[in-house]
Amino acid sequence: MADEDDDQNQDETPEPEPRLFTLTEAERARKDLEPFLVEAMACRKKLAGLETDLTAVSARITMMGGVVVPYEKLATLRVEHQHLAETLRSALDRILETGCLIKDLEVGLLDFPALINNEEVYLCWRLGEDRIRFYHRQDEGFASRKPLDPRDLGPGDVVQ
Repeated sequence: MADEDDDQNQDETPEPEPRLFTLTEAERARKDLEPFLVEAMACRKKLAGLETDLTAVSARITMMGGVVVPYEKLATLRVEHQHLAETLRSALDRILETGCLIKDLEVGLLDFPALINNEEVYLCWRLGEDRIRFYHRQDEGFASRKPLDPRDLGPGDVVQ
C-alpha cells in the first residue's frame, strides 16, 4: 500500500516551469541547436524511406508465402532503421533539453519561450532564416508571427 502511495505522489509532482529565453539566449541556443535540427530532419526523412523498404520486403515475404525470406537485406534494413531511430531520438532530446520546442520537424520550425511586455510568447525561428526575427503569442502559431525588429513594433513594445 505504501508503494502505491509513493507512486501516486511521484505522478503528482508538478512539471518544472518552462525555461524563458532572452533573445540573446535564444539566438545562442539556435546556433548551437541548428546542426542537431538538420540531423533530426535528415534522419526522419531517411527513416520514412526505410519504413517504405521494410514494408515492401514484408509484402514480398507475404506474397511468397514466407518461403523466400531475404534475411540479409532484412537484417541490414532493421539495423539501419534502429541506428537512425536512435540518432533521431538523441538529436531531438538534445534540442528539447534546452527548453526549446520543436514545432515542425519537416520544415525545421523551433520556438523559444520568452517574455515580451510581461506576456509569455514564443520567439520563432525556421531553418534557413539567418537569425530569430519573429515571435508569436503562445496561443497562436507560425501564421501569426510578428517581427521583433524594434522599427516594426508598435510604440512601447520592448523585447525583454
